[in-house]
Amino acid sequence: MTSASPARLEARLPADVYALLKRAAEIEGRTLSDFVVSAARDAASRTIAETEVLRLAVKDQRRFAEALLHPPAPNAALRRAARRRRQLFGA
Repeated sequence: MTSASPARLEARLPADVYALLKRAAEIEGRTLSDFVVSAARDAASRTIAETEVLRLAVKDQRRFAEALLHPPAPNAALRRAARRRRQLFGA
């Protein structure tokens, strides 16, 4: 995502962290800023994806699909809730 005008971010780092980042940037042949921005973007994307994407084991995927394809019949509590909703909001 590229914006028309870049925003500025400043951070105070311990000297050892700064040296680590600088060395990693040099190894990749990038500027420190480019390296830090790229790493931060990747970390942010992973964090967002982890909260937006639900990952299920194969067994759980099958159970979920089965529930969608063959849902259980409504129980008494669900029927009461549906009746109450119709009373409050109409059909």
